Amino acid sequence: MAYLNSLLDNDFYKFTMQFAVIKLFPKAKARYQFINRGKHAFPEGFAEHLREAVNQMAALKLSKAEKHFFSKTCPYIDPTYFDFLQGYQYDPEEVTIRQQGSELTVEIEGYWYRTILWEVPLMALICELYYEITQQPRIADQQVKEILENKMDKYDQLSITIADFGTRRRHSYAVHDLVIQTLSTHPSKTFIGTSNLHFAQKYQTKPIGTHAHEWFMFHAAKYGYKMANLLGLEHWSDVYRGDLGIALSDTYTTAFFFKQFDKKLSKLFDGVRHDSGDPIEFAQSTIAHYTSKGINPLNKNIIFSDGLDNKKVEKIVNFCQGKIGHSFGIGTDFTNDVGLDRMNIVIKMTQALPEDGEWTPVIKLSDEPNKHTGELSEIQLAKTILNIAQHEH
Repeated sequence: MAYLNSLLDNDFYKFTMQFAVIKLFPKAKARYQFINRGKHAFPEGFAEHLREAVNQMAALKLSKAEKHFFSKTCPYIDPTYFDFLQGYQYDPEEVTIRQQGSELTVEIEGYWYRTILWEVPLMALICELYYEITQQPRIADQQVKEILENKMDKYDQLSITIADFGTRRRHSYAVHDLVIQTLSTHPSKTFIGTSNLHFAQKYQTKPIGTHAHEWFMFHAAKYGYKMANLLGLEHWSDVYRGDLGIALSDTYTTAFFFKQFDKKLSKLFDGVRHDSGDPIEFAQSTIAHYTSKGINPLNKNIIFSDGLDNKKVEKIVNFCQGKIGHSFGIGTDFTNDVGLDRMNIVIKMTQALPEDGEWTPVIKLSDEPNKHTGELSEIQLAKTILNIAQHEH
């Protein structure tokens, strides 16, 4: 049984970053690692099942219809990229999978422009296989739909826009499919698209996303921590010329990001994405930042995407209303609300090898200290260089 049926069953920002990497860093290499934040115990033989599913991914090919949809939807991406993607194949040899007892190790290594596509489908596979092999029964489809409709009725009352960001920690492909089908037939204009390119095509909705933390993490490996945000955004705007204009702010803390988000970048980018830390504090600093640059915050947007549910969204809307534009990306609360414990897992870039450089550890300094990723010594070094308080744990 193939768990993934489309090369496009992945987050949109993986493809937009892949195009930028091909253009700017075609010789760079990267390493990624699976992090089991939730300390889930993997059943015996799990690694073999995962290995088999990963091997099957080598057969995925971009279809003509998918290529047509993608190129028509994204006129700002060169035609050469779509030809490249048509010839792209996952190479399972880039992925190492081991299991010791109930502990799972997954590592990815290879050219960055190739390995960049592994993270999201691998996480989706790990989740789906985990629920299947541990034989955890979920609620029925009808209940999944009812729960979702109920959530959307509440979101409708807030007069907001919402996208699905739930690929990586979804319960399964079947549940994700049901979710997008339900959202796209919901009788309101609240749902505006999905981060999953395959489902965007299947349900003729908008693919949503720009870039992820790894974009800035690589820039730190190549140019140093002080230049990572600035050059990351400059390079992004060189490639996309004003399209895909939502900047991710928390790779090296939002406070440091805003120091480098100068007037040019603040005007050029449509807004920023919130992915860690207190959302109200983030909104306050974003409003203050735009105001200090003489920019009306109501002309800019914050995309909130950090562990959202109805309650959190309502609180954020109540604060942002009339102060700054706001939209929401809902992840696991859409794609894994099936009566089971949700998995808490990530796959992160751990090292990068820029052209003419050497393997360099990369880290993320989240706005929530317990979400920092990377080697402790490197985290301390980055905090020293960026003058970030050392008292966090």
